[in-house]
Order: sequence, then structure tokens, then C-alpha cells
Amino acid sequence: MEPLQPVPRKDNGSRHDLSPRRRRARDGHHRITHRPELDAAGYPVRVWNRNIERAKDAATGSRITVCDTPRDAVTGADIVVTVLTDARATEAVMDQAAAGVRPGLLWLQLGTVGAAIAGLSEWASRYGVTLVDAPVQGSRQPAEQGKLVVIASGPDSAHVAAQAVFDTIGSRTLWVGDTPGTASRLKLALSVWVAALTHGIAESLAVARSLGVAPALVLDVVSDGPMDSGFFQAKAAAILDDDYDASFTVANAVKDTKLVLDAVRDAVPLDLSRAALRRWSLAAEQGYGDKDMIASHLAQTQPQTTL
Repeated sequence: MEPLQPVPRKDNGSRHDLSPRRRRARDGHHRITHRPELDAAGYPVRVWNRNIERAKDAATGSRITVCDTPRDAVTGADIVVTVLTDARATEAVMDQAAAGVRPGLLWLQLGTVGAAIAGLSEWASRYGVTLVDAPVQGSRQPAEQGKLVVIASGPDSAHVAAQAVFDTIGSRTLWVGDTPGTASRLKLALSVWVAALTHGIAESLAVARSLGVAPALVLDVVSDGPMDSGFFQAKAAAILDDDYDASFTVANAVKDTKLVLDAVRDAVPLDLSRAALRRWSLAAEQGYGDKDMIASHLAQTQPQTTL
């Protein structure tokens, strides 16, 4: 949780009329990487993290203040930014911070929490807090480069102050609704697309190898063509280099896919999402939960035996 100052917008140099202090609580893949951008942009930043040493390491060489408790981090704040694993973790941390929360606080909720955003909205209403639902699209490298895409929904009255923060941590913001929940639902739809891309890349390279074709040739054919993308290049390279250092973990992919299934249930067929969940769950069971989500490529199914 972090206090922040008014800063220029990155796109046109105009200033937003922001109140002087902001806070942040972090516990996700973007928790370390957003802070330097905010500090460099001129915001005084106050941070709380479950892992205090990790927070201190991230704050080294900056003006960032590391706090011992969520309450310390939010006391006196005008804006709180949270990025935690799920809604349960988010609400638990906000409960710890509640004694320091003042009515009128602006809460920017950047985690992927699915339909459970409704419970966080209730929490915000209970404490007189304005909630902006703002899950981000992008993982570690885009976060480090300030190139996240922010998907935001919240009241018009919060747009100016929220946008100043989003301009600092991301390259683009899409306002998709005026109430919390729209952004989280859109993020679930995008999670299906990520699953399709991830498993499509992994399975394509595996098929090539099984047929005696060099998997690198798949990369050669796709590169610079209509199917190419930065995502494809990064994930295919990870497989070819046997490098599964996590940008977004298998465990988080399991969590996000479950959020999709829980939210949609039987409203539409979800054969792809169910298959993706089986594959990622198998990878997690076989010890790859903390590896990048493309490590589903490593999961081995048990051979079937015939009697």
C-alpha cells in the first residue's frame, strides 16, 4: 500500500489534480514491479507485503517506505492499490487495513478475482470507499516495462485520479463500465484466450517433436506471419530454451481458469477451459506449480494399459 503525489500524465503532459497521499498492498506477480514506476513518477510510495524482506529488497535505492502492517500502510491514504492472489486474500488484507481506512478513499483493485469482485464491492460500500475494478492484462515483463494494459470499471468521479496511476504502471487503459465488475468479467474472457494460446503453442511444439520435426521450425514458420505475436515468441522460446522461469505461474493459471468455470458454469460450452484446467492441474501435481504457465508442456500423462 502506497502514498502517491500528483504527477504528469505520460501521454500528453497534462497534470491531474490529485490529493497528496496514496498507499498500496501487494501480493501478486506485479507486486514488485509497479512500485519503482510510481516512485520514479514522483509519487511518495508506502508499501506493505506479506514478505517484508522482499518488499525491502524492492524498495532499495528508492524513496519507498516499507510498512509492517496493512493498517500502517493505508493510514491517511487517499488511494490504495491492491494486487493480491484472489478475492479472499484481498478482503483479508483490507480487513487488516480497515482501521486505517478513511471514508472517501479510492481503492484501485488490480487483481484477477472473477465474480468475487461483488464481495469486494460490498466491502467498499461498507467502509465508504470508492472501488475501481481494474485487473491488468500482462505478466512480469510488461509490468517491469510499464506496458500493462489496465481494464477498468468504476464511477466517472474516480476516473481522473485512477487514470493518473494507471498511466504510470501501464501503456494503455480501457474504461469498460461505470460499476465494478465489468472489468473483472472481461478479464475472465481474456483468460480463456490466454489458455488457448498457451496450450496451442505447447501442443504444437510437442506434436512437431513427436513427428520427428524440429520444434524450432514451428517458430520459423509463424514468425513475421499473421499468426505471430509477442506472446507466441516468448512462450515458444521458453520451451525451446527449456526456461520455465515464471512470468505467470501454473498455479495462477489454475486459479484463473477455475474463476472462469465458476463464473460461467453451464451458460456456454467450456470444453477448452476444462481441458486447459486439466492440463495445468496435472502440471501442478507433478511439481511445476511455481513454473511459468507454459510448463504445462512438461506435464506427462500416465500411459494407458490394456488388459
